[in-house]
Amino acid sequence: MSDAAPSDGGHRKRLVGRALLALVAIAAAGYIAHAVSPRLSGAALQRPRVVVRSQPAPPPRFAQGGFGGFGGGVQQDLPLVKQFDKDGDGRLNATERKAARESLAQAPRGRGGFGGRFSFGPAQPGPRLSPAQVRSYPDAPLYDAGTLRTIFLQFENADWEDELSDFYHTDVDVPATVIVDGKTYRDVGIHFRGNSSYRMVPEGRKHSLTVSFDFANADQNLYGYRTLNLLNANQDPTFLRPVLYAEIARDYIPAPKANYMRVVINGESWGVYPNTQVFNKEYLRDWFQTTKGARWKTPGSPRGRAGLEYFGESVDQYKRVYEIKTKDDPESWKALINLCRVFSETPAGKLEAALAPILDIDGALKFIALDDALINNDGYWTRASDYNIYLDVKGRFHVMPHDFNETIAVIEGRGGFGGGPGAGRPGSVELDPLVGLNDDTKPLRSKLLAVPALRARYLGYVRDIAERWLDWKKLGPLATRYQALIAADVKTDTHKLYSFEEFDAVSSSESIKGFADARRAFLLNYLETH
Repeated sequence: MSDAAPSDGGHRKRLVGRALLALVAIAAAGYIAHAVSPRLSGAALQRPRVVVRSQPAPPPRFAQGGFGGFGGGVQQDLPLVKQFDKDGDGRLNATERKAARESLAQAPRGRGGFGGRFSFGPAQPGPRLSPAQVRSYPDAPLYDAGTLRTIFLQFENADWEDELSDFYHTDVDVPATVIVDGKTYRDVGIHFRGNSSYRMVPEGRKHSLTVSFDFANADQNLYGYRTLNLLNANQDPTFLRPVLYAEIARDYIPAPKANYMRVVINGESWGVYPNTQVFNKEYLRDWFQTTKGARWKTPGSPRGRAGLEYFGESVDQYKRVYEIKTKDDPESWKALINLCRVFSETPAGKLEAALAPILDIDGALKFIALDDALINNDGYWTRASDYNIYLDVKGRFHVMPHDFNETIAVIEGRGGFGGGPGAGRPGSVELDPLVGLNDDTKPLRSKLLAVPALRARYLGYVRDIAERWLDWKKLGPLATRYQALIAADVKTDTHKLYSFEEFDAVSSSESIKGFADARRAFLLNYLETH
């Protein structure tokens, strides 16, 4: 390992970046205060204002770059590889990355800010660990729920955290040597991932990681998977919510596999990270027995506008809010636009028949039932963003969750983005299962649930989730098992975002048990009285 010094101007750049992000946080707070509407009642709930448009309204013109601000939409990574790749191998070596960092230092774009509710001082070094000190699991599947593997990342440079921050939201991965279960993988690409989960986290604390085993060698993988998403548990002191949500969701729809991994960086333990499956070809292989078809991600944003509303026939309008992850094929976009048009133009009485050949309707109903029943504070019902879309080889669309660390929880100040009439109080368990019936920007809810038979089926799924999965007799043992698996590592983790006491309170009235009990009671009472 070489102990290369940080790039020139790095410290000044971080200070400037933090100042910029502080301004962003202030602006965001103002937006949130404006966006969260008071609860409506009485006649206002029964007769919401209807907006009649003479032509499709396009999405707002979101910014196409930057460092993941609050403007929303598809954010293009800053292209640097082509400019600095002097040896033409398609990636940047140490010398090329140094030149790229020096260039970036001339126009700092910012890094983690102070928007989270963190009360810690500077992070202390974590325990030292070596491969010889941890258990190997060579025969267990990668996402085995009872396995806590350790992944060792060895970077070339001692200032690896600064380097990853410099290349955040660029097309540059930083190479590392990786050891898992005693096996060495060379030239693995690493980059920081996420938007708010990156911006909200100060230096020295956990940032989410994308680990690409096929970065330099297309055939290199870890137990059949080329890419890992290792999450920093932002907004989740329990570390349990994404793993629990994924397990519940997989009982109904294709949803990511998830478990935990212990991460060691340059010999220092950075604690446990939820390890959630990436929406890629392996995902399709596991769920659909094919790697073909078109995939889209809808980036997370308070004003995502990626709810499948119809913006007209111009594909450029859709490219602002949907990020295609496969070949940029005009026929795939044509199919997506057609789906949006059918939602927009088909009367309720004919909608099910029109959608049946092109949409997994039952899967969509289960998706929005999970989204609502488990209150995904960053999900479709509230932001129309942060979910995945798949067009299978037979021409049918499927919708699936993407980011779910802010689920199975009430998050103060959240829940007002686009909730509309009947949303219930922001930041409470009283989210109406029929929220958004008049919100034409989210037709998976407003259009599907306008069909009586589909609404009844949807409410049946909401009831099933409440009765079975929000019952602490079922959910509690799962939470206890996962908590026991990772508790020792969380306790000694010096880089975590929250206290061990908050982690340890899973069974309290203010944590997961409290949410499950209260949400279950509200939903079952709602379904009995409506």
